[in-house]
Amino acid sequence: MTDIPRPGQPVRGSRSGAPIMALFDLIGRRWAMGVLWTLAEIGPSTFRHLQEKCETISPAVLNQRLKELKAAGLVHRVEQGYAVTQLGKDLYLHLVPLGQVAKVWAENLAEEPLHS
Repeated sequence: MTDIPRPGQPVRGSRSGAPIMALFDLIGRRWAMGVLWTLAEIGPSTFRHLQEKCETISPAVLNQRLKELKAAGLVHRVEQGYAVTQLGKDLYLHLVPLGQVAKVWAENLAEEPLHS
């Protein structure tokens, strides 16, 4: 089985494995959020189509992320290929506002760079 972050077990940033930290560890992996986001936006997709939509992702990384997201219950296999589960869709819907905050943050940084 794929080694995925689990609540209650040590994860990046949390010895106790707080659920939010386990989730951030999972979606913070290279391409994990991109795969979830893309599937949520385009709907069910074959491996090849998903790889095209993610542009620079390698087949090995896509395969690994799909395994991890499936093991976490965020993605599942469907007749058309891969799709987000209801939990994956709920996560995506919560990430969209965070994406808006990130855009405002980027605009603010462009206007006034961080000082060290």
